[in-house]
Amino acid sequence: MGVVLVDAGGTNIGSVRYALQRLGVEAALTSDAETIRTADKVILPGVGAAGPGMARLRELGLVDQIRSLTQPVLGVCLGMQLLCERSEEGDTTCLGVVPAIVRRFEDQPGRRVPHMGWNRVRPRREHPLLAGLGDDDWAYFVHSYAVPMGDYALASTDYGDEFASVIAQGNFHGMQFHPERSAKVGARLLKNFLEL
Repeated sequence: MGVVLVDAGGTNIGSVRYALQRLGVEAALTSDAETIRTADKVILPGVGAAGPGMARLRELGLVDQIRSLTQPVLGVCLGMQLLCERSEEGDTTCLGVVPAIVRRFEDQPGRRVPHMGWNRVRPRREHPLLAGLGDDDWAYFVHSYAVPMGDYALASTDYGDEFASVIAQGNFHGMQFHPERSAKVGARLLKNFLEL
């Protein structure tokens, strides 16, 4: 079936789809459980809040379907956070495939929340998803909540505190930044995912 984008209401779906088209991939936009189950690759985009994001997945009957996927899955921005156990945002129970609790950035002098703009993404261990990513590559972020560092962290970003900006747990992967808005770095990482 190729690549599918889960139509869970994320406002970045169009831009992710366009980024994939630039890589020569036509991704089907779907909320059909069988189409998602039989896809070669699944991308869960998302912009917004954890509570409504999970409510939409429950409404579509996709929570157990996504949890049971065995092919490569990529969560983008909120989609990455939804892969975790829980989010402090609305005390939301998430998909639970990554053993982490998503936490809000604490208020600090000089640190604006949400974290918006370009920031460095530093590899923490080798993984095919990070092929070609260097210590001085930058990506575009927009978020108020972040996944703390853990064994699942492939890359990290410093925004007053270090957080996991690329994760992997089994066949589930996530990028906290917007690869579709991150120029060559984002395109390279999306291509790496498509080649997993």
